[in-house]
Amino acid sequence: MSQMKIGKFQVAGTLGQGAHSTILHIRRSADSKNYALKVVPIDEPEEKKYLEQARHEFEIARKLDHPNLIKIYSLETQRDLLFRVKKVHLLIEYVNGKTLDTFPRLGVPKLVQIFAYVAAGLAHMHRRHIYHADLKPNNILLSRAGDVKIIDYGLAWVKGENKGRVQGTPEYMAPEQAKDRVVNEQTDIYNFGATMYRLVTWRKPPNALIEAAGGPLNAATWKKRLEPVGHYAKDAPRELCDLIHRCLAFNPGDRFERVKDLIPTLESLVKSLVVTADDRLDAIEW
Repeated sequence: MSQMKIGKFQVAGTLGQGAHSTILHIRRSADSKNYALKVVPIDEPEEKKYLEQARHEFEIARKLDHPNLIKIYSLETQRDLLFRVKKVHLLIEYVNGKTLDTFPRLGVPKLVQIFAYVAAGLAHMHRRHIYHADLKPNNILLSRAGDVKIIDYGLAWVKGENKGRVQGTPEYMAPEQAKDRVVNEQTDIYNFGATMYRLVTWRKPPNALIEAAGGPLNAATWKKRLEPVGHYAKDAPRELCDLIHRCLAFNPGDRFERVKDLIPTLESLVKSLVVTADDRLDAIEW
């Protein structure tokens, strides 16, 4: 059976499913170069919001250029006879890998390398005055070659823009993001801290949307509910534990001021912990 084709591309398979999209693995017929194609159907009038989301994601990607951020090359629409948009195609950089939520528990030497790459990608976004707003293991890709990519700019914010409501994943949202509709560098740092906490401990931090029993969630209650990283990861160095807990501070002013401030500690941990070829990201068994 011949492969399905979309324009000048052959469909090699399906990479994943989103809430209202399908990600296809496609290959350009002319040179066999691989891409990912995000296909967003627009079947009903109320689904036009997905068209705007796709356009937003493409515009965000156009402002970014970093090896640890996924690239989006183009956006195309398919229209019916009445010129109504019925489908959106986003042509995306192909990564031969999978997201971190699908891996078994990784060792600390491998994780600190991933964290250093993620911090570098986030720092680039922030230099461009863009906040990811939904960083989590599901939105970090690791390739077979050891490349790390932050993906999914659908909820990203540009500084100064008013997007109305704030969305995100409750287990990874900062308290002020969940309650006060704030998105900025400090909320991204919290999202990053929650992601590191999940990957190091194999547990999620407390949900900022859930009120404490008998009253509102405050800093003291939060600190009591947040189990120390070291309780669940005995091999995690103190420097890493302290870094994660500072990122997860209830009050934004107690977190790092900038993502770039995390990078020296993470790079130092990489140098001290990655001592053999088996510690490298490209040594992971798939």
